[in-house]
Amino acid sequence: MKNKNNVTEFILLGLSQNNQVQILCFVIFLFCYMAILMGNLIVIISITCSQLLEQPMYFFLTYLSFVDICYTSTVTPKLISDVLAERKSISYPNCLIQLFTMHFFGAVEVFILTEMAYDRYVAICKPLHYMAIMSRDRCNALVLAACAAGFLHSFAQLLLAVLLPFCGPNEIDHYFCDIYPLLKLACTDTHRFGLLVIANSGTMGLVVFMVLMASYGVILSNLRAQSSESHQKALSTCGSHITVVVLFFGPVLFIYIRPATTFQEDKFWALFYTIIAPMFNPLIYTLKNSEMKNAMKKVWNKSIFKRRKQIF
Repeated sequence: MKNKNNVTEFILLGLSQNNQVQILCFVIFLFCYMAILMGNLIVIISITCSQLLEQPMYFFLTYLSFVDICYTSTVTPKLISDVLAERKSISYPNCLIQLFTMHFFGAVEVFILTEMAYDRYVAICKPLHYMAIMSRDRCNALVLAACAAGFLHSFAQLLLAVLLPFCGPNEIDHYFCDIYPLLKLACTDTHRFGLLVIANSGTMGLVVFMVLMASYGVILSNLRAQSSESHQKALSTCGSHITVVVLFFGPVLFIYIRPATTFQEDKFWALFYTIIAPMFNPLIYTLKNSEMKNAMKKVWNKSIFKRRKQIF
């Protein structure tokens, strides 16, 4: 069947049509986006300007913060600008670009979280071989592998979207372009497409989530044999990782593991992995982490001291 497409743009219905709610959303999401940028940039600068970068865990955390900024930037600026706009539209090419970039950075984040869990597993379960296994070359290779896997995942999503014919309604009941809302608008039988989306997104997310939970289960069981001081430190670190994993994967699995249907609540659940998780990640990873707090104090106190010295 030849793919025909009479739609040149889509109308994003957003989160609400109420003017007062839209103004409130504008203030809230603008604050959230600034907090995401500032929080993750502080983490990146604090790690790269200190000796923490030499440790694999913080090496991956730097990339996680960078990906969080990129990931939320594919959606949030458009959401903020559309909140006060009378006509919330996005062109067909830009819709595909947003779909690809959002799934690319989202998938990269999933695999970096997996690599961070692997790092903690090696550090706790195989401490004598830790530096040999988690060498800088291997860490770089793991990040490249995460990017390659993210590209394959997002390219598959893009290919499915390109093959969809659109010849009628163009209103997307969401605040960004995603595959399920596009399936709803397609003028063809999307059952097979929906199964492919479940296989590409839902099943992948579920398998990764189960692997992560199993690995942290093994880690926690191994912590019992360690001293109380090291046990407490490792438990705090793993607790932070598990919190981030649940906060990110919970809404993702709710949306992508089911058949190709859309609910009104989907766009509110999507806020968790597009805005809320990237905003809280810096707090979760630094709040109970003494190494991060000490590094932040040294880096930022040093920079403030240099500025004062230049002024006087």
